[in-house]
Amino acid sequence: MGYFADGLLKCTSWGRTAGKITKSGVDYVTPDGIDVTIRMQPAVSGGKPMMALHSGSYNVLVAPSRLVDVLIDDGMSIALATGQGEIINTLNAPDIGLIRSLVSAPGKGMTDSDLFAVAHGGGLLAVATEPKSKIAASLRTEQMLLLPVGVFIAAFIVAVVIWLSKKRLSPLAELEIAVRNHEFIVHYQPIVELKTGICVGAEALVRWRRPDGSLVSPDLFIPLAEQSGLIKPITDQVIKAVILDLNSTLVEDRTLHIAINLCAADIKSGRILDVLEERLANTGIRTEQIWLEATERGFLDIDAARVTLAKARERGHSVAIDDFGTGYSSLQYLQRLPLDALKIDKSFIDTIGRDTATSSVTSHIIDMSEIAQPFSVAEGVETEDQADYLKAHGVDFGQGWLFSKALPADDFVAYHRRTKEKYGAAPEVIQAAAE
Repeated sequence: MGYFADGLLKCTSWGRTAGKITKSGVDYVTPDGIDVTIRMQPAVSGGKPMMALHSGSYNVLVAPSRLVDVLIDDGMSIALATGQGEIINTLNAPDIGLIRSLVSAPGKGMTDSDLFAVAHGGGLLAVATEPKSKIAASLRTEQMLLLPVGVFIAAFIVAVVIWLSKKRLSPLAELEIAVRNHEFIVHYQPIVELKTGICVGAEALVRWRRPDGSLVSPDLFIPLAEQSGLIKPITDQVIKAVILDLNSTLVEDRTLHIAINLCAADIKSGRILDVLEERLANTGIRTEQIWLEATERGFLDIDAARVTLAKARERGHSVAIDDFGTGYSSLQYLQRLPLDALKIDKSFIDTIGRDTATSSVTSHIIDMSEIAQPFSVAEGVETEDQADYLKAHGVDFGQGWLFSKALPADDFVAYHRRTKEKYGAAPEVIQAAAE
């Protein structure tokens, strides 16, 4: 696979390219707009001549032999050609002159020396031939048996070509199917009070579980979902999963909260508040137990964001700014947005105890969070030294692999209960918020 820009090949699946490699000439265009070069010598790999399929800035090289890779009798030959009779590839060395003479021939018939079957489709021509010398004594019987087989094979070849022209599903198409099939699940990363070690809540993290059971990293599909607008139905599925997974646990422990991430579109429109209200109705879950988180990307329209966040807090939700300190407008958000908590980005936590250029920034970020908001949460806590530093500097809560990785619902419930049994009740500040 290759990518062209300004008429030159920039990179391929082999890696970046060197030198000036121009796009090959086009032999013909399929009805669905794919440019086809029947024979070209790969400039990067230097392998055998390949067929090139071009669409927009991209091209794919296909081995022409794949288009006629079917099982047939030894005496039968197959050829694949364009509608103008230019040969793409053959199997069992057919008579090229005969093939070209059959471009406008009817679906099946015979010449002086051969039986043939012709099929058209997708701008291509498939021809199956067999010498009469190979026909058994009863020519009529063999015609009834072999010609239908030839037609079937030719039709199969055309179907393969059409399938190749469509290529694989795009990532966006796969994501759309995943949304329709509700392939998204939620894992829960515990949030603990640093002073006591008690689990006071969790951040709901979406996972894409394919039908084969494999999990797709959020880093691979969340940007595409945000760009395409599919992030909104995915968020709706996250809310549904949280209620299904943790309804009884949240009703049993009013001090427990779950934080749900919001996209920029939902923050701008406020749509998500009505979705939450509808889904939480008759569940027994309090709105105070559902926290809403958003990164600074979600605050591009700060006036609309202020309205949505204010409505969220009026309905009882706590609101947190995620990945705090990584954007250019953090101070502006603190001054203009109604927020309850700041989540200090992992990049600052990683500098604790290290002599780096950004180490001194971490304490200032913590000071800002203490002054501006009631709660502060440190993300990505991985060592005891980091936890001790954060406690000493007044950070309230932490999440990260030091405490636990993101867990499936049953494992998270078990983790939460273990911390309560080990450390006691939830901290007073959380109990007061729950009440």
